[in-house]
Amino acid sequence: MTHSSIRVRAATTGDVRQIQAIRQSIEGSRVLLGRELVDLYEHVPEFLVAVDQNDFVVAAGALHVMWEDLAEVRSVVVADHMRGHGVGKALVVALLEQAQRLGIKRVFCLTFEVEFFGRFGFVEISDVPVDQETYAEMVRSHDDGVAEFLDLARVKQNTLGNTRMLRTL
Repeated sequence: MTHSSIRVRAATTGDVRQIQAIRQSIEGSRVLLGRELVDLYEHVPEFLVAVDQNDFVVAAGALHVMWEDLAEVRSVVVADHMRGHGVGKALVVALLEQAQRLGIKRVFCLTFEVEFFGRFGFVEISDVPVDQETYAEMVRSHDDGVAEFLDLARVKQNTLGNTRMLRTL
């Protein structure tokens, strides 16, 4: 199957079980944190999916807005049989376009796939690229992804070995 037969669209609640099935093969491997099914349903509006000609989900990814000019690309997964066919690329391009439409200026990711995200202009960072006032507001979030971005101690076990990357749009 080629990339040309793949379409990227907004996720629906009907896609959630297919997203979960793709995630299950790598959840718990420290590459992707596990998410409860209810959590996936709660975050459907953040997800885009790549579907084949039969509208079957072959990849998924989310864009989580963290601040007025900052979002995270998270939970990017591609079905095993579709890896290497440009599906992940199409999905990330669509997520970055969505970020631009929302007025986002910087996109963060926490990943083991440094080379992959580097192809989209993401660069490694070691600090938290927000001012103190923004940090003070963001630290109030209950979202683990925001805590990972802020490099908070409570999520260190989730981030060991991952690379923090940022792309300016």
